[in-house]
Amino acid sequence: MKAKLDPQAGDEEVVGFCSQLQLLMTRRGAKIQSYRQKQVIFSQEDPAAALFYVRQGRVKLTIFSSEGKAATIAILDNGDFLGEECLVPCHSVRLASAVAISDCSLLQIEKGEMLAALDSDRALARSFTKYLLTRKARAEECLADQLSHSSEKRLVRLLLLLGRSGTSGQAKRYPPEITQEILAEMVGTTRPRISYFMTKFRKLGLVDYRGGLRVSKELQYVVR
Repeated sequence: MKAKLDPQAGDEEVVGFCSQLQLLMTRRGAKIQSYRQKQVIFSQEDPAAALFYVRQGRVKLTIFSSEGKAATIAILDNGDFLGEECLVPCHSVRLASAVAISDCSLLQIEKGEMLAALDSDRALARSFTKYLLTRKARAEECLADQLSHSSEKRLVRLLLLLGRSGTSGQAKRYPPEITQEILAEMVGTTRPRISYFMTKFRKLGLVDYRGGLRVSKELQYVVR
């Protein structure tokens, strides 16, 4: 679902990558943009001329069918990119809509600026390629999960992915904007089904809603 480049991870490549982003911001004219909760960042089919790096906050990516049906395909937060499809020549329009689900600070990088930086800096290109490949692999895992598993198993996997940044044995807490409606869209089921499973997990002490969504890693043992 997500692959992030976190400057706190201690990886020299990642630190260099984030330093290069600051260089883009100060020397290549990249802009810091602020978005309020529920504000649209871009819409599906909009012209794609820039990508964004999430400095702070959370963003929801949603795709819409020709019949108007919507599906949330990703929740992005600090260290993630969105709109990177603009770097591919055949993608001149946005493939999904992006909406801030919390107040956000994003670094907006024009397509030409990013391509020039990738062309001139091998370390930057290597880190960015690693990010894209990791994200692609997780997207394929999610697709296989959607085709092969029950809605309960898909929800468990999604919750564990959302909480994967926590340390071993600990729970990761997400704020209230990660709603059951969003979970239902991502799992591909109804909100009542999500409510049923979440109530079950709460009674088992594996999720908690107080002060946001808390997910225990012990959840992985519930559904086999």
